[in-house]
Amino acid sequence: MINIKIEIDPSLEGLDNSDSVKILTHTLHSEKIESGDISIIFGNKKLLRNLKKEFFQIDKATDVIAFRLNDYKEKIIEGEIYICLPVAEENAELYEEPFEKEIARLIIHGGLHLIGYDDSTKNEKKEIRKLEDKYLKELKY
Repeated sequence: MINIKIEIDPSLEGLDNSDSVKILTHTLHSEKIESGDISIIFGNKKLLRNLKKEFFQIDKATDVIAFRLNDYKEKIIEGEIYICLPVAEENAELYEEPFEKEIARLIIHGGLHLIGYDDSTKNEKKEIRKLEDKYLKELKY
């Protein structure tokens, strides 16, 4: 069973919690993941900037950060996905996509990172983007 907990900064608006759970559950099940305890935290620029600075030594706001809390060899995923809603909104405008679709993409992206996908190289970025597009299509975004 996959347990997903949603937290959102009360000053922000995002997707309905059930939509967020559906998106992440679909992604994980499609990747053959059946068990997990995952939190999705929707926050502001300050939160994600501080996380990026503390854990990656990069001082800038970002759209999504995922932390795997247990070993990647474990079948049960324990992790956290942090999504910056203001940056997601900026990205949606920049790429001329609906805000909801951009949030869905970030949830999928974070889920893929928790599974073990990386996007450090050009080929890895291409692969993760292909999967994001596939799951967005399956979810009718």
